Amino acid sequence: MKILYAASEALPFMASGGLGDVAGALPKALRKRLVGCRVVMPLYGGIKQELRDQMRFITHITVPVAWRRQYCGIFEAKIDGVIFYLIDNEYYFKRDGIYGHYDDAERFAFFSRAILEILPHIDFKPDIIHSNDWQTAMVPVYYSTMYANREGYEGIKNIFTIHNIQYQGTYGKEILEDLLGVPADKEQLLEFGGCINLMKGAIECADVVTTVSPSYADEILDPWFSHGLDPILRERRYKLHGILNGIDVEVYNPEDDKALLKTFSAADLSGKVDDKADLQRSFSLPERADVPIIGMVSRLVSHKGLDLVKGILFELLETTDVQLVVLGTGDWEYEEFFREAEARFPDKVGLRIAFVPSLARKIYAGSDLFLMPSKSEPCGLSQMLALRYATLPIVRETGGLRDSITDCGDGSGNGFTFKSYNAHDMLDAIRRALAAYGNKELWATLVQRAAECDNSWGRSARDYMRLYKETLEK
Repeated sequence: MKILYAASEALPFMASGGLGDVAGALPKALRKRLVGCRVVMPLYGGIKQELRDQMRFITHITVPVAWRRQYCGIFEAKIDGVIFYLIDNEYYFKRDGIYGHYDDAERFAFFSRAILEILPHIDFKPDIIHSNDWQTAMVPVYYSTMYANREGYEGIKNIFTIHNIQYQGTYGKEILEDLLGVPADKEQLLEFGGCINLMKGAIECADVVTTVSPSYADEILDPWFSHGLDPILRERRYKLHGILNGIDVEVYNPEDDKALLKTFSAADLSGKVDDKADLQRSFSLPERADVPIIGMVSRLVSHKGLDLVKGILFELLETTDVQLVVLGTGDWEYEEFFREAEARFPDKVGLRIAFVPSLARKIYAGSDLFLMPSKSEPCGLSQMLALRYATLPIVRETGGLRDSITDCGDGSGNGFTFKSYNAHDMLDAIRRALAAYGNKELWATLVQRAAECDNSWGRSARDYMRLYKETLEK
């Protein structure tokens, strides 16, 4: 099988969130299983020079963007055995940041069209093009309407993955012909709710649609989660599959993580004691081995469940011997809430309004528990990272959290869960976790089980290989 993995971001070149992690890790895992997977992404101005030095210029072409033709340079780099193609156009991509520009629709229409236009020039005809999120949603649309019958393009299958259905690429109808170059008689593929919806177009045109966890694939059929697209998804339910993401266990490895004071492994967890003390020092908290630490690494926004935290945190801190460390940035109201909590309970709350990757790893390793009460969570990586660093997650049963964490109530789980979006249900889960912490023998068993959980990309890669094979056999 030959797979071209199309994404607007990918590690190690550029990433702003989970998509970059996936696009960096999944192709590498597929390559290890002898699947010919290559990645195509934009050549952003912010890519570091040491990575640019590994690129080789292949050629340049022009790419149609509706009635325009735009320059497209094609560069190649090989990282960890995976070939990356980087699409160069300084007008579109030599800017600060990846997203949020006034002409994002045009930028990513160019990128999506370029993905198809470069195929004759890279000596790689894929069996499947695997596109991701709204930024590459036009790939299956362009293929089905303009390329499927062209010489050299026959028989390519298209898979589209929804990483977060909240971001759909919704624009006014005026972009249809002028920016996207889609003729008016094909408007029905993209029109939704009186607008042009790029994700809707991909759902209509792709052979298969996937999401990043089985539970999320079910949830987005419900208006509560779908941000309006549930009618289209229910019509196309036969296309929909959910595959749980993994984590890169080489990148996140407590056995050789330079951010940690002491490394450790599932075979020898003794280093966690020193990492806990180091975490307490990092947040100016009293160094106490007996007090449980609850960690949070999160964007401070409502869908991460912070309304629940606001509802019970002061009650928890006033009645329980516990410490809380929080790392993240986001909405002002939540930043101010945690600042107030730190001011009122300086011996119990440590806060950094920032995102520092090395400090995040200290939290994963040094905490005893990791709180993730999301309102919605397509997949979630933090709960898997917590397990990787032998820390027990407390999560709400939604999306990938439900698929990766099972409750310890029957003695066999790997975390603590609650179902309803209710602050005191979450508080009950926290109290159950703290009670387990107080039972030393039980706690040692739970920590050992967490450290031994396998959330590597190997499992996910096997699931994708099976899906690719089924898609090609259709």
